[in-house]
Amino acid sequence: MSTREERLRGRLLTALSGDAGGSPPWIRALADGDDTGYFEEEGAVWTVHSGMGTLVAGIRALLMQALHPGALAGVHDWSRYRDDPMGRLTGTVRWVITLTYGSREQTGREVGRVARFHDKVKGTYVAADGSERSYSAEDADLAEWVHLAFTDSFLAAHEMWGGPIPGGSDAYVREWATAGTLMGVPHPPTTERELRGRMAGYLTAGTLRRDERVDEVVRFLRRIPFTGPMRPAYAVLFRGAVASIPKPYRRLLGLRRSPFPVVTATRLILAVTGRTLGGGPRAQDFARRRLERLRTRTP
Repeated sequence: MSTREERLRGRLLTALSGDAGGSPPWIRALADGDDTGYFEEEGAVWTVHSGMGTLVAGIRALLMQALHPGALAGVHDWSRYRDDPMGRLTGTVRWVITLTYGSREQTGREVGRVARFHDKVKGTYVAADGSERSYSAEDADLAEWVHLAFTDSFLAAHEMWGGPIPGGSDAYVREWATAGTLMGVPHPPTTERELRGRMAGYLTAGTLRRDERVDEVVRFLRRIPFTGPMRPAYAVLFRGAVASIPKPYRRLLGLRRSPFPVVTATRLILAVTGRTLGGGPRAQDFARRRLERLRTRTP
C-alpha cells in the first residue's frame, strides 16, 4: 500500500472508529467477556453489519429519522453533529458495533452510556398538525421510529449492495429487534413486511413532515466536510442513499433520485473503499477471539 493509500485508510478508519488503526480500546474489548453476546456468529445481523453497504445505510438512516419532528427535535436541540460530525459518527458506529459483536456485559455498558445521554434529551417540538408537543428520548414512539428507520436502512442498503442474508430479510429484522428492545422499543417488528407496514403507518398518519430543520439536516448530510478523495466518494454515497429511499419518503425529504447510474457508481465506491480499508483486524475478528476462547475453555 502506498503512502497516499495509507493516509487515506487512516482517515477513513479515524472517521469510523476514532482511531487511525481502526482498533480503539472499545473495539479491542470485543475480545473480552464471558458470553457469546446477543447475535449469532455469521448470522443475519453479523452479515448485514459487516458489509460495506453500512456506509450508505448510515446516511440513509439519518435522512429517514429526520422526518419525524420529535426525533429531529432531539437531534437539533442536543446533538453535536454540526460542531463535531466525526465524533457523532464515531459514537453511532461504536453503538452499532458493540451491540452487534459485543458480549452482553459490554452491550449493557454501551446501552447504559447512551441511556445516560438520553436522560437529558427533553424538550418541545411542533408536530405535523401544528400543535406543540413535549418530547423525551425515552418516548416509545420516537424510539420506535428511530429503530424502524435504522433497521429499514441497513436492510435496504444490504439488499441493494450486499450479498445473501442467512435466513433472509426476516431473519435480520427479527434478530435486530433485540436491539430495539434494549433501547426501549416496546414491540419492535420481527418481519420485513411488518417493518415496512409500521413505517407506512407513520406516513399515512401524517406524523412525518418536512420543515426547515429537515432541510438543514439534508443540506448538512449532502455536504459533510470531508476533504481530498473522500469528498467526491461521499457525494456518490449520498446519492446512493437517496436512490435507495422509496419515493414517498424521498419526496417528503425534498430529494430527487439522480438521473445518473448512482447504484452502480455506489457499488464501485464501496468496492474501492473496501480494498482501501484492507484486511486488518476488524470488529468481528476481535469478537471471534472471544467466541473461540469460550468454545475452548475448560468447563
